[in-house]
Amino acid sequence: MKVNYSDEPALLRPRRIGYVVKRYPRFSETFVVNEILAHEKAGMDINIFALRPTSDTHFQHAIADVRAPVVHLRYGGIKAETMWREIEAFGRDYPHKWAVLKETGGYSAIEVYQSLLLARQVEKRGIDHLHAHFGTTSASVARLTSLLTEIPYTFTAHAKDIFHEGVDEQQLGRKIADAATVVTVSDFNVEDLGKRFPESRSKIKRIYNGLDLEAFPYSVPKERLPKIVAVGRLVEKKGFSDLIDACALLANSQVEFECTIIGGGDLENSLRSQIEHLGLEERVILTGPRPQKEVHRAIHEATMFVAPCITASTGDRDGLPTVLLESMALGTPCLSTSVTGVPEVVRHGETGLLVPEQQPEKLAQAMQQLLTDAQLRVNLSKAARQLIESEFSIHTNTKKMRAVFSNCQSPVPQRTLAGVG
Repeated sequence: MKVNYSDEPALLRPRRIGYVVKRYPRFSETFVVNEILAHEKAGMDINIFALRPTSDTHFQHAIADVRAPVVHLRYGGIKAETMWREIEAFGRDYPHKWAVLKETGGYSAIEVYQSLLLARQVEKRGIDHLHAHFGTTSASVARLTSLLTEIPYTFTAHAKDIFHEGVDEQQLGRKIADAATVVTVSDFNVEDLGKRFPESRSKIKRIYNGLDLEAFPYSVPKERLPKIVAVGRLVEKKGFSDLIDACALLANSQVEFECTIIGGGDLENSLRSQIEHLGLEERVILTGPRPQKEVHRAIHEATMFVAPCITASTGDRDGLPTVLLESMALGTPCLSTSVTGVPEVVRHGETGLLVPEQQPEKLAQAMQQLLTDAQLRVNLSKAARQLIESEFSIHTNTKKMRAVFSNCQSPVPQRTLAGVG
């Protein structure tokens, strides 16, 4: 297939990229779909490899536009004899790789098995480069496959995969060390990873998630109904419990508003109980997951978008929520907290409002300020749209990704895999 990279420099580029993801498609991972669509628009040939079956019941409309074939690598019902049969077949076909196969003891059995399957797919489909999203099992499989096939790999580090208390620092460090480049989504992440893995600091690169700005028409938020919108999985790090407490404070102050929280998750029952306990059933609505078009419509009509992010008890936290970028692009003023990379985009008093995490009182004060000050909403939204246009274009940022892919070198073929994961 002839690849057309339009006006991009005539560099030696990978001919075909394999994207390695844990599950595909995923309702909450619109950034992966956006990225792939932008690569395809630029003419890149992509294959998607999923390590687990999808567990979602709702999907975004944009998935239908992805042309890349999707291969779901076998996951369930694998017996030991199946595993050994695949190892023996691979060793027979690629005898010079036996040394690598003997050194895979630190991997889980499923990661080894799927790496062997992926290695065959790499050979079959002519994949020149692997890119994984998240530094967990997808990066593990990409790393082992890279060493089996001698093609380079990169991965994007996001949030839970690097901040959660369950992250194995030694394993993550090895994945970073063997990757050609590690992409991450904020300057905060670059600094954090650089401190934790100083020997690999030079290969960690920030590339923001991007948006196709044509899909996000800007409108001035001067005359809007008093609607507050929040979007995200109903999990601790999203901070929705604080938002509900802030809504109770607003209601006690006789402020007119309606708050809609869009998304599903493990905390749904707990949050519903909190709403009922505070008597907010007429004020705060949990809608469950909604298609992306409905989400964007709700944001477009709202007075503000609130992302009350917190650092969870597990250490997990958001990197830089894509829906926050989408809200800024649409012209809806944003209120968030000073967590990880959020202040890089929500600049207090300039492109949005920031409050400290886990302080509902200050969250309520800022919400009231946005509800009552139309000129502030307009000023913040205009500056926010300008920032999104300059820093968060999907086409500009995926062009940077393709430059990363182009400059990658193959791993050292003789590298030992002993004790890695």
